[in-house]
Amino acid sequence: MTSDVETRVVRIIAEQALLEPSDVKMTDTPVDLGIDSMGLVEAIFAIEEEFDISVPFNANDPQGSAFDISSVRSIVAAVKSLVADQTT
Repeated sequence: MTSDVETRVVRIIAEQALLEPSDVKMTDTPVDLGIDSMGLVEAIFAIEEEFDISVPFNANDPQGSAFDISSVRSIVAAVKSLVADQTT
């Protein structure tokens, strides 16, 4: 069963990749989807707005950020964690 968070994150990522959400697989990386660094930053901003959260992402050092962007699955998991932290 797909969660609301997953659906919304996939929609945002799909918009940045100019794809339909159904074309985005959980195993895809931003690079697989054709999302460049600027597109990734825009997706992060959209996620922050959508969920009213602050994402710990450093565009200058994406690999050193506390926000895992290695796959769609990892992005969804990180957003779920941030949303859960906000409600507790």
